[in-house]
Amino acid sequence: MTSFTFLGIESSCDDTAAAIVRLGDLGGEILSSVVEGQFALHADFGGVVPEIAARAHTERLDDCVEKALAEAGLTLAHVDGIAVTSGPGLIGGVLSGVMLAKGLAAGSGKPLVGVNHLAGHALTPRLTDGLAFPYLMLLVSGGHCQFLITHGVDRFERLGGTIDDAPGETFDKTAKLLGLPQPGGPVVEREAALGDAKRFRFPKPLLDREGCDMSFSGLKTALLRTRNALIAEKSGITVQDRRDLCAGFQATVAAVLAEKTRRALTTYLKHSPAKPTLAVAGGVAANGIIRADLEVVCAAAGVRFLAPPLWLCTDNAAMIAWAGIERFKAGVGDASDLVARPRWPLDITAPPMIGSGKKGAKA
Repeated sequence: MTSFTFLGIESSCDDTAAAIVRLGDLGGEILSSVVEGQFALHADFGGVVPEIAARAHTERLDDCVEKALAEAGLTLAHVDGIAVTSGPGLIGGVLSGVMLAKGLAAGSGKPLVGVNHLAGHALTPRLTDGLAFPYLMLLVSGGHCQFLITHGVDRFERLGGTIDDAPGETFDKTAKLLGLPQPGGPVVEREAALGDAKRFRFPKPLLDREGCDMSFSGLKTALLRTRNALIAEKSGITVQDRRDLCAGFQATVAAVLAEKTRRALTTYLKHSPAKPTLAVAGGVAANGIIRADLEVVCAAAGVRFLAPPLWLCTDNAAMIAWAGIERFKAGVGDASDLVARPRWPLDITAPPMIGSGKKGAKA
């Protein structure tokens, strides 16, 4: 097998990242991965501020690339190509990465490959586990939530997704409503572990409709009303009230994802995959309750459950480098006219998803 070594660059939201990945006889190998977060820059605003994020990417991208090359013990001359996230995402950040990648490619004479950020997540199980097509991917994060049958490097079939807030975004908003710090996901999970999930019953949006589409905005509103009712009744909420609210909210999200996963698996299994697998990616996949419920669903369906390591589930450049290698091997390359895209659907035959979250455009 011919060895391929790629530099990957990722800047679609609030993580500035660069990585070096090599494909050899034994599969994919991550030689280095550098991720610089921006949490401190956005902490006072309750969410990602696009202008601040874009400026930070511009300041940090060069440094991240230099660190990734140094950690891999390579120079730019040693890589075979450059892969960069060219969408979807916050346009200022995406543009910063694309312009840097264009400059590096032009100066080094290396091929340039544009990568869909969501494809990077969807192809990660092939980097970590050599997973064969087709497999079902549940991408569940702060900015996106989709069920995708991954048929090939550039062939994705979307079965459904969120029509408004992504689950991770709803966790963040729940934390803010209850006076908890950000990021909301791990904090809400810790609070929920000490609460009673049966005390408050919240609606499970879209479970009465066929298909795999999801909605979480109404769940956030229901939690807000319940919190306000408690405040009106008792002039505030207790620590236990807050824990019970978190537990009920988390249980509802887990139940919706579990039921929609059952439906998605039913459709996926009609393709008769040789080794049926559900792979998950995105920060929300780290939630223990959600993960456990998905594992139960997979076990009942006789389907393998696969979750890459957490640091590869969240935004990183190793997945972009790998997707670049996969696309390059398939004969895909981009010339100097590569553009940054705020929206870039993986399944171009599916209707656009409705809504846009604080962490980027839905696709």
